[in-house]
Amino acid sequence: MASSQAVHMDMHTRHAIHVRSVFLSDVHLGARECRADLLLDFLHHVHMQQLFLVGDIVDVWNMRRDFFWPQLHNNVLRTLLGKAKHGTRIIYVPGNHDEEFRDLDGTVFGNLEVHRDYVHTTQRGRRMLISHGDEFDANVNCSRWLAALGSGMYDLSLGLNRGLNRVRRAFGFPYWSLATYLKSKVGNAMTYVHRFEEAAAQAAVRRGVDGIVCGHIHRPADTERCGVRYCNTGDWVENCSALIEDHSGELRLWQLADWRAAINAQARVGVAA
Repeated sequence: MASSQAVHMDMHTRHAIHVRSVFLSDVHLGARECRADLLLDFLHHVHMQQLFLVGDIVDVWNMRRDFFWPQLHNNVLRTLLGKAKHGTRIIYVPGNHDEEFRDLDGTVFGNLEVHRDYVHTTQRGRRMLISHGDEFDANVNCSRWLAALGSGMYDLSLGLNRGLNRVRRAFGFPYWSLATYLKSKVGNAMTYVHRFEEAAAQAAVRRGVDGIVCGHIHRPADTERCGVRYCNTGDWVENCSALIEDHSGELRLWQLADWRAAINAQARVGVAA
């Protein structure tokens, strides 16, 4: 588990965690499954110099069939824009659910930039390709009927997940993802994940970079594939995870329990001081 040692703590802002970069993807604002409450908690406690939004931030696909936009989702957008206003550089790489924004490739709005993909150089000089990842689907052998079935089952599991976690909260249990559990048990799903990771890593090799940061498949990961580093930021529907770069240039994957522990640890530091 990542600890508070992974980040630089600003002693003048007792309850804030300061990092160099944060990578988020698959927030799916506009979808009922979006965990905007947890994302707001994360954004309010983690300050970054650079924020990479790695696609599917706004779920335009979902809003076309079922418009849903509560105040919490509006608050997330306002918080993101507020960070840009106060100096955070935001690089937005749209995904397939917000592909309309790909037409803005190269556009700069103050501290907000839109790019089809992007190469980020870490503090340690490692060059990481930033790409949502939907473009790698073409390299993953998956029949159309299987993809359609998988999408339908995934939607069903997310619906069940909402009800299940309402019951868990009532009994004081923490959030748990049914969809993630089911995907880990289905052979075809794991085969797809492995092929996706290979395709993403090979794209990094072709670009001559040291690794890749992507999203799309809602499966957080930090591993080596094809001789390069493969990082998947996960999502804010099932896993509520993020990739962070600390001020020494080290990349770390923060799962839900990791960043909550870091926030709680920093709060204790603030109280003790």
